[in-house]
Amino acid sequence: MASENTGARNNYARPTEYGRKWEGRFLEQISSGCTRTSPTLQGERRSWDVGVKIKSVKQNKLFQTSSGNEQTLRRRHGNLKHLTCFYSVTAKHPKIKELFGHDPTVVNKVVFMIALQLMACYFVQDVSLPIIILLACCFGGVINASMMTAIREISHNLAFGHSRPLHNRILGIVGNVIIAVPVPITFKKYHLEHHKYQGHEKVNVDLPLKMEGVLFRTSFTKFIWLFLQPFFYGLRPLFMRPKPVSGLEIINTTVQIAFDVSIWYFFGVKSLAYLIIGSLLASGVHPKAGHFISDHYMFKKGYETYSYYGPLNALTFNAGYHNEHHDFPNIPGCRLPKVTS
Repeated sequence: MASENTGARNNYARPTEYGRKWEGRFLEQISSGCTRTSPTLQGERRSWDVGVKIKSVKQNKLFQTSSGNEQTLRRRHGNLKHLTCFYSVTAKHPKIKELFGHDPTVVNKVVFMIALQLMACYFVQDVSLPIIILLACCFGGVINASMMTAIREISHNLAFGHSRPLHNRILGIVGNVIIAVPVPITFKKYHLEHHKYQGHEKVNVDLPLKMEGVLFRTSFTKFIWLFLQPFFYGLRPLFMRPKPVSGLEIINTTVQIAFDVSIWYFFGVKSLAYLIIGSLLASGVHPKAGHFISDHYMFKKGYETYSYYGPLNALTFNAGYHNEHHDFPNIPGCRLPKVTS
């Protein structure tokens, strides 16, 4: 993971023949509102900076503030760069709206991943702990990481569409069972704020706390932080921005506890440990957990969102297309590659 990120960071500004072709086409499309750097070679992360035209955006009622102050506008809408691109591109190229909608195949993929993990729970019930850890890393962690990105898709109502939000919530709760801890309902509340207030350190709970920056400053302590990332990511909202518990969160927790107890009863504690270890690895020290860092951690000042176009996208609902996802969160992952094709 580190080498992949480093390679991308060293090369994301390097022009290529493909990059120049893409840059000319895309800059022409969005020149009224955005400017972006050229992309990198296939398989590397691409970052772009976006120059916004505050005056044109302020005409939209979504961005009006009581004072009309430009700085207030920027503070209130940390996602302004992506929103500007959204309105610029959709205004000049309305055909992109044909990509909007939902992906019905998400349901089949979620059911398939649940089936795989249930079969794995059956086969690991009698193996040794070292083998469980190895399987959790090489197999279970891969599946659980994919399920986590599926939950991200579902949080945007991209499985059943916006007309059936409850169906999306139910699918999220059902798919989440193999992760072994209740995630989707709480995740949705904070993830949508992450989109709306990207970069706002008091609202966006994806941003590490100042305490984390003080405690984990060296390469070694940052490596330790990677192991602790699941706990920071899960507990950070309780310190930064606690919210009242909803009825769906209670249902989510109840279903999860019932599933965990069932796994323990029918397959034993080793099978439950296999699921939990896989989830911890999938959101911590694991190649598929690299997106937790590569998506938004600023490797160059002014570049807040990064995209990755490598093979891991095939297993993560194209989560690597992160600039595209933030520009157009209502486009399902299966169609995000078409945004820049």
